[in-house]
Amino acid sequence: MATKVYSSYEEIDRDLEILKLQKEIDTQKLSLAVEKTIDGVTPSGLVQNLLGNAGSFLTKSGLLKNVVLPYIINKFIK
Repeated sequence: MATKVYSSYEEIDRDLEILKLQKEIDTQKLSLAVEKTIDGVTPSGLVQNLLGNAGSFLTKSGLLKNVVLPYIINKFIK
């Protein structure tokens, strides 16, 4: 990385403010990631992830429309 040459204290202050804000953003992102991870490993979080992944698989693969729904409809008709 090239060394930056500053011509005024205002430029230095501006860059320091930008770095401070970037640090705050990164801290918030890290905090959110930790919170999501903790929520994901709780029993309720694991169940939600499992159900969400299973539902996503069923809808994306067409399995829900082609296999599951006709099976359920046939059970109600009989």
